Amino acid sequence: MSNQQYSDTVKVTKNYYDSDDAHTFYYTIWGGEDLHLGIYESEKDPVFEASRRTIDHMASRSKFLNQKARVIDLGGGFSGSARYLAKNYGWEAVVLNLSETENQRGRKMNQEQGLDHMIEVIDGSFDTIPFPDESFDIVWSQDAILHSDNREKVLDEARRVLKPGGEMIFSDPMQADDCPEDVLQPIYDRIHLTSLGSPGFYQEYAKKIGFEKVDFEALTPHLTMSYARILEELEKREQDIAGKVSREYIENMKTGLRHWVDGGKKGYLAWGVFHFRKPQ
Repeated sequence: MSNQQYSDTVKVTKNYYDSDDAHTFYYTIWGGEDLHLGIYESEKDPVFEASRRTIDHMASRSKFLNQKARVIDLGGGFSGSARYLAKNYGWEAVVLNLSETENQRGRKMNQEQGLDHMIEVIDGSFDTIPFPDESFDIVWSQDAILHSDNREKVLDEARRVLKPGGEMIFSDPMQADDCPEDVLQPIYDRIHLTSLGSPGFYQEYAKKIGFEKVDFEALTPHLTMSYARILEELEKREQDIAGKVSREYIENMKTGLRHWVDGGKKGYLAWGVFHFRKPQ
């Protein structure tokens, strides 16, 4: 158990993901391994396959692709990405994740899949990474940094723990750079935040703290598709979680997913993959 002192925003996020309702929903409806957005080749792609495709797409950018590497996954959920990276690329991984409930399941799945010797799961927030400077070759994160109320600190910490020449590869649901004011309030209310990051924000701050930009790939249509597919799965499989997840949670989740889909279709939201490098 972590000894970190959490901000109010982080406490709300932790309590949410530790709840039985959230845990059961994400494990059952979101594919069983991952909690992140997928890259879809068609509207009929299974959520699980699209999620796996995202990991491959992100990993393909790394200069460590055919080498041994040590990676830390910030907000790694059930450790699904870490397992995939360990199994397919041989990378040793640390998963730093806020939810102790998710982490217990992640450790169990790591052991069941014979990967616990390659993956360490740590309870904690990525606002303060509990490792010394220059500990990792890769900082990885998928759709988690939005939950921080201090995203600058997350990037500061990522740069600190990277070795010279190391890479930060991450995705995040964001507001578009030209998003009008106030139109995303329903989404902010749903995730208990007052803002989202944006492509411009992340790139500008990364440059300010000395990261080299390798690339930013905009993939926003997949955000809209991802949330639409999860909504479709929830509506199709609602009976699978009835009695296990509260009716209030299910209805709130449907409403929240519709807000994400609507925001994506209207061009208010953004999603993509960032690739930064720490200079040698």
